[in-house]
Parts: sequence; structure tokens; C-alpha cells
Amino acid sequence: TVDESELLTVPDGWKEPAFTREDNPKGLLEESSFATLFPKYREAYLKECWPLVQKALGEHYVNAALDLIEGSMTVTTTKKTFDPYAIIRARDLIKLLARSVPFEQAVRILQDDVACDIIKIGSLVRKRETFIKRRARLLGPKGSTLKALELLTNCYIMVQGNTVSALGPFSGLKEVRKVVLDTMKNIHPIYNIKTLMIKRELAKDPELRTQSWERFLPKFKRKNLKKRKEPKKKNIKKEYTPFPPPQPESQIDKELASGEYFLKESQKKRKQMKEIKAKQADAIKKRQEERNKAFIPPKEKPAVKTKKASTEKKIDIEAIKEKVKNAKKKKLGALPEEEVKLKMAADEKKKKKK
Repeated sequence: TVDESELLTVPDGWKEPAFTREDNPKGLLEESSFATLFPKYREAYLKECWPLVQKALGEHYVNAALDLIEGSMTVTTTKKTFDPYAIIRARDLIKLLARSVPFEQAVRILQDDVACDIIKIGSLVRKRETFIKRRARLLGPKGSTLKALELLTNCYIMVQGNTVSALGPFSGLKEVRKVVLDTMKNIHPIYNIKTLMIKRELAKDPELRTQSWERFLPKFKRKNLKKRKEPKKKNIKKEYTPFPPPQPESQIDKELASGEYFLKESQKKRKQMKEIKAKQADAIKKRQEERNKAFIPPKEKPAVKTKKASTEKKIDIEAIKEKVKNAKKKKLGALPEEEVKLKMAADEKKKKKK
């Protein structure tokens, strides 16, 4: 019994066996060929390294021809060619050479575990100035960003003109394409490089191979996004109808509908005079109402009624009796006791002074 997870994973260091003549002893039935154009500035380099290209392709029994007048490169199969995919690799080789990839790197495409990808970036950005800035961002200061990307993906990357040529394993090419497209969408490549570095460290742990890596990967959020201001007046599009709008009614049509068209001139004048008098009467009425507003008294606030003080008070009979007793004791016109004492003290002081 074998675990299913082991069957789904590729063993470390496993390589697909090479395609030999024994796999296809009879060769190919028809001849295939591919051609590609190259720019004028690549002519001198291609002329110099073309013997090496012919030698490399000759090992796979593929012919290569260089036309300097037309500015094209052509590869064709021969009767001895046994590998059907050799012509596809030869086509990729001349494409890479046309895109300024040096021969030492481009010849690696003839290996089984190496593939290439040419990413077109020219049409991803509208403004030319913005495109140049973002392409420079992909390279980084002194090519440091591109070098870091090459080390993390194990791919050779060449930025030239409106294309980015990448050469390496399939897994690396997938990451390179993602980073390049994100950079042209105004996402800095450093974010993707950080993610790749974390992935490389996680891949070393055999326990994490079957687990999701979402919790380890950083999540970058855009902070300086400005929301588009909505216009105050929104133009609502009307539903499209193939039929034209109805023709507006003329004055004669309106008169025919109301019956005025068949009236005499005197009747028409009489009707007009009635309408004018009605308008005048309305205007006079409104004017009179405005004049009368000055004579309308303003509304007064209602007077607040104060509560009457309660006259009914409880009479204290005992207090009145005490007052009467005290009054009987006092003589009419006599001073109170305190004043008498004060007067006596003052008289004594005078006598002592004398």
C-alpha cells in the first residue's frame, strides 16, 4: 500500500528521460520550417555568432539560414531529424536571438528542462513616459531588482524595448510573468520579491508541502487610493429605441383639437379679451392682498395669569394673647428696658467724670 500523496508529488531530483533516435527511428514525415525577422542593430552580432548557432542546431539535425538582405532567420527540419519538438526549440532560439538575448543564454533552450517566455509589455501602459518609468522600476538601481528576480526564479531575464524575454524552468517563468505584469500595473516588484523569498524558505520544509501557505505570505494593501469624485449631476442614459420620437404638434393642430380653428375672428378676439381680463383681475387681487398685509395686526402672545396669594392664613391665638399681656405691662410712651439700661450706664459715666 502506497500513500496517495506520495504518488501525486514528483520525487526530488527526478528527470524525464531524454528523447533518443530509438523512440522515433523512422524520422519525420514532412519538412517543417519557421522564420523570424530581426532588427538592424542585431545584424553584426548575428553574423558573428551564426556559425555557433548552426553547430548547436546541427546536433539536433536542424538547418539554420541567415538572410541579411531580408533581415530574417529561418530554421528547417531535415530527413535525419528524429525529435519532433526540436524544430519548436529551434524556433524559440531564433526568437530569443532576435530579442537581444546573447547566444550563450539562448542556446540553453535546446535542453529538455528549459523553456522560454517572451512577455509583450508595450501595450499595457498608455503613456510613453509612464511606460519608461515602470520598465526602469523592473530593472531597479544598477539592475539590482532584476538580479534578485533572476536568483529567486532561476531564470535569465532580458528587458529590451517593448518585450521582456525570460529563459528558465517552467515554475520560474510563471513567477516572472506575474511580476512583470504586476509591475506594469503599478505594483512595485519588491512586494513580489518578498513573497518569493518567503516561498523559497517554506519550500525547504517537507511538512509544509501539502499545506496552504496563505497564513505565511504577506498581504499588501494600497493606502493612497483616492476615490473618484462623483459628479453632482449624473447623466442618466435613456433606453435606446430604434423608433424616432413623436413629431411635436403644430399650432394649427392644437387649434383643431380645441375647436378654436373653426371660430370667427370676432369670437377669437372676444375669447382673447376674456383671458386678458381674467389675468388682470388675478393680478389686481394679488396686489390688493399685499397692500392689506400692512393693516393686519400681529398675533399677540397670550398673557400668563399669576397665581393669587392665598389670603387664608391660620391665626395663632396664643401669640396674640402674649402680645396683649406685654402691652399691658408697658406704660404709654415709656422706653423699652434695654434703652433704659443703656441710659442709666451713660449717666453714671458722666457723674464719675465730674
